[in-house]
Formats: sequence, structure tokens, C-alpha cells
Amino acid sequence: MLSPASPLEIFTDGSFWATKHAGGWAFVVQHGNRRIHVQHGRGVGNSNNSFELMSVIEAMNWLARTGEGYKAIIWTDSAHVVEGCHHWRAIWRNNGWKRVTADQRVRKRSIPDAELWKRLDELLNRHPEVAVSWCKGHSGLIGNNLADALARTAVDTRGGGFRFP
Repeated sequence: MLSPASPLEIFTDGSFWATKHAGGWAFVVQHGNRRIHVQHGRGVGNSNNSFELMSVIEAMNWLARTGEGYKAIIWTDSAHVVEGCHHWRAIWRNNGWKRVTADQRVRKRSIPDAELWKRLDELLNRHPEVAVSWCKGHSGLIGNNLADALARTAVDTRGGGFRFP
């Protein structure tokens, strides 16, 4: 049984294959030293940032379905996602999910992945017990390394599969 006092740690990552406009996402859920869930998938997208966002959204969706009320820390190695969650999403929401600039010609530009940001914003607003934090990628964190490998495997159509360590 999980203790609601100690937070779940969820490591997320995305991968993108630019020539195919396809990518993969993955997340790994840990409670203490115990891995309790792993999930990954693939899709079509525009950039690596799209799949970094998808990994966090999928982790939040899983958490909403199965871990209601548990505190969680979602770790991502994407500075874009962390900055977007902590700073930009409130500004974008207030500007109708547009970037507002002083230049009249491009005053209101669409933000990339606006629909993904809207979904993530809604999930984070519904679940204030979830924190999004940055971790250094490829630095030896087992959860981050596993999420990275799963995201890359999900997008790699050449096969080969993945074996859990």
C-alpha cells in the first residue's frame, strides 16, 4: 500500500524523430525505491517539445485515474516544460493562449502546442498536489534514464524492443 505522506516520483521524457514528424513519450512512476508503473506511447507531432509535454500530460492523466489525492513530483529534463508550467502558462492563459508582443505586426501569435498546454494547464489546476520539477537528463537517475530509453524505443520504428533492467 502506498503512503500518501510520501510523494510519488514520476520521471517523464519525450523523443522526436524529425524526418518522420513522429515521436515517443514515456513516464516511470516510483514510490521510494519501488517502481510501480511504466507507460509509453508514440504519435505524430511537430517537435521534441511536443513529446516532452505529452509525457507530462500522460503522467498526469494516469495520476488522475489511479493516484487521486497522492502528492507527486513530476520530474522532467525539459527546461521548456518547467518554465512553461511555472511561468508562461498563466501568462498564455490570460492572453487567450497567445504570445503578446510589442510589435504590432505580430502582436498576438499562437504559441506552439497550445492545445497541449491547455490540457496540461487544466490538469495542473485540478491537481495542485502535483509539482513539476527539473532534473538533469542523462545524469544517472534511474527513473529518468528509463523514461528516456522508453521514449526513444517508442518512436524507433526499426524495432529492437526494450528490456527492463
